[in-house]
Amino acid sequence: MQLNIVKIGGPVVEDPQLLPGILKDFARLEGPKVLVHGGGKAASEVAKQLDVPVQMTNGRRITDTATLAIATMVYAGKINKEIVAQLQQYNCNAIGLSGADANVIRAKKRSPSPIDYGWVGDIEAVNTTVLNHFLNTLKLSPVCCALTHDKQGQLLNTNADSIAAALAIALQPHFDVRLLFCSDTHGVYADLSNPASLIPQLEHAHYKNLIERGVITAGMLPKLDNAFTALQQGVSSVAIGGPKSLSPNAKKTQLI
Repeated sequence: MQLNIVKIGGPVVEDPQLLPGILKDFARLEGPKVLVHGGGKAASEVAKQLDVPVQMTNGRRITDTATLAIATMVYAGKINKEIVAQLQQYNCNAIGLSGADANVIRAKKRSPSPIDYGWVGDIEAVNTTVLNHFLNTLKLSPVCCALTHDKQGQLLNTNADSIAAALAIALQPHFDVRLLFCSDTHGVYADLSNPASLIPQLEHAHYKNLIERGVITAGMLPKLDNAFTALQQGVSSVAIGGPKSLSPNAKKTQLI
């Protein structure tokens, strides 16, 4: 059975012109499906309003205690529930989850060496039993935000791309998993200033070359690292596309 896992990034999540369209397309997908969302831009805006410094390193957020509180409010609260409400409007019976809910995703706090990211989690386990129950028995579509937990009472900020990849890898023994990362671009470009340079198929060696040339930087790095990890771990289809990438014949970059 095919399972679609769709990750939508902050630029899409926070754009009222883009979000409804992709949620409608997601709701129309047949069969079991999972949505994973970010929301870093919104969290950064709230942090600025509260005079909490926003710290980023290599495209990843450094999460101190104040930042974690903001991430929890924004990711698991406002964004997650608004997405679930919109999916219900489109007749997709969704359930909003953090990694702590039903012990869906357990993580451990990342080592402070060589960089101390604070309350950031690296995923250790995905509860496929619960997810299969949601997907197969209850016919619910999980909507997962970018938070996990350590089973010791601590929430952890966790990259949404990493969550999407971990879910795809964990569920691929049970489904034919199709993983799609949706952002505000159509995929990976050889030249960011040239819309005609979209790369339709991307091999790992080509990806490394693009990094060396400085074409791929910042937030795209963890996205593609996670995407290639999922592909190498047996996920049958991994692609990166734009807000229309769930539509037939949409432009996207397919990893091979």
